[in-house]
Amino acid sequence: MKKARIRKVEIKKVELKKGIYIIPSLFTCGNMSFGMLSIVGSSKGNFIQAAWFLVGALACDILDGRIARMTKTTSDFGMQLDSLSDLVSFGMAPAIMIYMLVLNTMGKIGVAIAVLFVLCCALRLARFNVLAQSGEVHKHFVGLPTPASAGVILSFVLSYELLGPENYALNFRSIPALMERMPTFFKAMPIVMVSLSFLMVSNIPYPSFKRMNLSRVRTIQLFALVIVLVLLVLVYPQNIFFVIFSVYAASGLLFYVPRILWRRRRRVKQNREEQ
Repeated sequence: MKKARIRKVEIKKVELKKGIYIIPSLFTCGNMSFGMLSIVGSSKGNFIQAAWFLVGALACDILDGRIARMTKTTSDFGMQLDSLSDLVSFGMAPAIMIYMLVLNTMGKIGVAIAVLFVLCCALRLARFNVLAQSGEVHKHFVGLPTPASAGVILSFVLSYELLGPENYALNFRSIPALMERMPTFFKAMPIVMVSLSFLMVSNIPYPSFKRMNLSRVRTIQLFALVIVLVLLVLVYPQNIFFVIFSVYAASGLLFYVPRILWRRRRRVKQNREEQ
């Protein structure tokens, strides 16, 4: 009787384990679903709607990984499904959105830029999977993460659309200094797309927040900063998204370039000393 009870308990644990595996996968599928809805919205010219769908995809992408780590249900299947979802939501969806909004006036060059973005996104995800399966522990991302790249694009669309006369009522929730420069960002969007594409496949390290333990004791300064960011997002959602993602995309270069220059100077100095 005891053996039968123990076996029933073990079966229930296995069934519970399978059920837990489903939970992060549901969020991953939600990520892909939002990406597909964004593509449909872009095809109909509803760019604000398409951008907000990508915000939903970002939320699902953050939650599926954190839930999988909290419940210790990470798996190769989940990793592959997550990469496929990211390719749809953060590769194809933003590329189609910017093509319909900006690049379609550039003819074949616009098509090439959109295709380049999707290809670099796929290469970035494939490299991430290979590094993850190698067993090496990385404290940072190698190359700009695809969600951050898509975040720059969707936040640009959300901010730029506030300039339209039909959205005049929303202008009180925008940052005037940033909105004045938005047309310039619009003209530079093809260059931004190419830059984001190469940043994704680069070897530039970017900070990773996946392993951040929110239950640990933090400084009061960090807590205050988080509160300020939350308030800014609530007051200026479109503009603050644009600032956060743009600063993150540029941060890799800001820290990487000086480091490379310092290493070169050090090598030159060592060569002179050896001579």
